[in-house]
Amino acid sequence: MRRTAGLLLTLPLLLAVACSSSPKAAGPATPSPASAAPTVPAPVGEASPMPTLSGGGFGSKATIAIPEGQQPSGQFVVNTVSEGDGATVNKGDWATVNYTAKDWTTGKDLPSSYDANGKPQLYQAGSGQLVPALDQSVIGKKVGTRLLVVAPPAAAFGEQGSNQLGVNKGDTVVFVLDIVGSLPPDSTLTGTMTEPPATMPQVKDNGKAAATITIPAGQAPPADLQQAVLIKGEGKQVKSGQTLVVQYTGVLWANGQQFDSSWTHGGAQAVQIGTGSVIEGWDKGLVGQNVGSRVLLVVPPALGYQDKAQGSVPPNSTLVFVIDILEAV
Repeated sequence: MRRTAGLLLTLPLLLAVACSSSPKAAGPATPSPASAAPTVPAPVGEASPMPTLSGGGFGSKATIAIPEGQQPSGQFVVNTVSEGDGATVNKGDWATVNYTAKDWTTGKDLPSSYDANGKPQLYQAGSGQLVPALDQSVIGKKVGTRLLVVAPPAAAFGEQGSNQLGVNKGDTVVFVLDIVGSLPPDSTLTGTMTEPPATMPQVKDNGKAAATITIPAGQAPPADLQQAVLIKGEGKQVKSGQTLVVQYTGVLWANGQQFDSSWTHGGAQAVQIGTGSVIEGWDKGLVGQNVGSRVLLVVPPALGYQDKAQGSVPPNSTLVFVIDILEAV
């Protein structure tokens, strides 16, 4: 995740790579040369012995039973328990995954996204944000698939373990992964746009590229937040505290100059909304919108960067954004 003109902040990830397993860890992490991660073994479909599963199927918490008195094979196992019929997850796609986990070595059940306070993991597959057991296992699998993953230390939390999860160094961890969603980074919205009022900036859709935003000539910027829904989505309503996957473009009201766009960062980005992780204009303008909506926001300085310069954004700038809300988790 990129920090772009102060707008976007990295997301905390519970199952982050071993070198970033502290509670304060956030976003992608690269091990230093002195503590380079061990080589992750190539995954296999099955090995002996294997854990067994009971309880509900896809979409519910699994009960994982470890073979009594048996040590793990040491192989990285990615076993398809049940196959979905959704889109295939490719490297770089934004994957949403629910999970159940158990420490094979200690027999301890680990936190699950199905717990009362649990949340699905949203991450870019193959980006190295999470442990290989999640980062690599979902690639090539379809949405709707349940996976049983046996992760030796090199595919889990390595020789450092995870204080946050209570995993000791060198432990083998078993995951059950339910792939509930996937979005390619070049995802965007389609549909007929409603034109905004003539007093607001006008927007031209450029498909898989940054939108063209034209500032109304000769008009002073508004003092308050303005918003217009250009495409009305039919998805769930965005709630405070959720993570959104968005495409966006931002320009300056003063001269129409583009200062930021997700398209310059490789495509769709993830942001936490309603928590102060983004500028206040986004928190106020996006909470309550529906997934699948394209929203035009005109953000006055008080709800943007105020009197502080941010990269190419001068102090006291009014900002204009076009935002596609692709997903909310």
